Amino acid sequence: DVVGATAGASGDEMVSAQDGDGGEVRMRGPDGGRGAAPRARGRAAAHPPQPAVLAAPRAGDRERGVPVTSEGATAVDTGKFTGRSPNDKYLVADETSREAWWANNGKMSPEVFDELQATCLEHLGAQDEVFVFDGYAGASRKLKVRFVTAKAWQHHFVKNMFFRPKETPDIATFAPDFTVYNASGTTDADWRRHGLRSENFVALHLGKRVALVGGTEYTGEMKKGIFTVMNFLEPRERGALTMHCAANVGERGDVALLFGLSGTGKTTLSACPTRPIIGDDEHCWDDQGVSNIENGCYAKVIGLDPANEPLIHAAIKRNALLENVDLDDDGVVDYQSDRKTANTRVSYPMSHIPNRVDKGKAGHPTRIVFLACDAYGVLPPVARLDPDQAIYHFLSGYSSKLAGTELGVEEPVPVFSACFGAPFLPLHPFVYASLLRDKIRRHHVTAYLVNTGWAAGPVGVGSRMPIATTRAVVDAIHRDAFDHDAYTHHPILNLHVPDQLIKPDHRLPPHLLHPWASWASRDDYDAAADRLARLFVANYDSLYADHALDPPPSAPSPETPDPP
Repeated sequence: DVVGATAGASGDEMVSAQDGDGGEVRMRGPDGGRGAAPRARGRAAAHPPQPAVLAAPRAGDRERGVPVTSEGATAVDTGKFTGRSPNDKYLVADETSREAWWANNGKMSPEVFDELQATCLEHLGAQDEVFVFDGYAGASRKLKVRFVTAKAWQHHFVKNMFFRPKETPDIATFAPDFTVYNASGTTDADWRRHGLRSENFVALHLGKRVALVGGTEYTGEMKKGIFTVMNFLEPRERGALTMHCAANVGERGDVALLFGLSGTGKTTLSACPTRPIIGDDEHCWDDQGVSNIENGCYAKVIGLDPANEPLIHAAIKRNALLENVDLDDDGVVDYQSDRKTANTRVSYPMSHIPNRVDKGKAGHPTRIVFLACDAYGVLPPVARLDPDQAIYHFLSGYSSKLAGTELGVEEPVPVFSACFGAPFLPLHPFVYASLLRDKIRRHHVTAYLVNTGWAAGPVGVGSRMPIATTRAVVDAIHRDAFDHDAYTHHPILNLHVPDQLIKPDHRLPPHLLHPWASWASRDDYDAAADRLARLFVANYDSLYADHALDPPPSAPSPETPDPP
């Protein structure tokens, strides 16, 4: 537990209901006085000398004054940043990162990073106290990670999201493989001289194994920073595929992966009453099978309805951390409100999901589902993909950015994101695509494309696919209801669209399977499909014109070769 603890009168004697595991400590300067700034030296410049530990309070002891909802969850505001700021993210360019995909990643010099690190350490050292979480990323790899934060609720977040040691680690002896300094209360006053895009920064030094966060309080930056690190380390060091996907497993031991960008339904669809969840967002696929990188969930809660998402709703209780939600004086949350942002979120530990895989690990997948929120309303509810089509859609990563998931996004915008996670890819997408192709073939995996977006027309004309319909599609995939030969080939999108289910489902009438049937005009549908196909081709050519996979992925075939 991290909520409900109280501080003693002196501020040094703590009384807490917390169970004690989790590795958080309050630190003062090495001389025992408040405000002594940690210093960086040499390669261990990454890690300042360990301050004397005077007490071990819980983050909840410092969340006094933070609202607690009627459900018992803590509610915080993340300031002006209510989503990630991808333009403010950088990799340090040095020998370690020489293989980085620089067309996709902002570049920072080691010298600028060192200046920013000094700024962050000075800021953290000036605080009365900071909070340290020592834990692990990866159920299989167990990368030792340390987070140093100035705010208790930032500590609360990472404790929810990462694996905790079985015993509280000794801060003096814990040797992190990667350290994150979250100095969100400071910015880079010299950002123009440093060649940055703004005063805010999320900087990763893969050589030093240190990350810095400045200017943004959005907690997702810490989560996705470590995911970026794992995307760099796992393919290079273990030949393992890291994936922006959810995963669950059926009673037959059949593992399914659900890929998708933010807002496509990964968390919602992976939280299934009949299939224990492995994880909702980030996974690794190695020679032993699939494992969760995290030990918590970070779900969107805008429009949350307990009837449609009962497991997520039930997980919002004591120790859950809500972000940017609207609540009244009695602590009742209005989940329909987007007054602060449409990207309202909750983090909670995996233990809040009763139907889960405890160790965060399972066998090799039998199915892959690519989730796409199609703003054009032309993708079918489901299409079966052969291996070459699967790689094409993996490399394309089509969806629509939904309001609030990034700064400045106020309405759905069609977007392509390589491997369904381009902002988190430090290496070229072909690194991940080659690994996926090999694993699909080796383990005889069937892939599907599922539209969780619009039907019967684009945004403003059609309507968003009901969650019940999408869940029916995914349930049908799990029970092999599309494992037949009755398919119609969509020549423009180059997709195989099922004509029926083996076993009927009242939630999914057969006429919904063919998207063109729901449009008022077939000609209008074909024209919209053609526009989307051309977007696919243009995106692929722009990203991969200088690279080639053998054999090449299977692409759409627009009827109009050139954009209008």
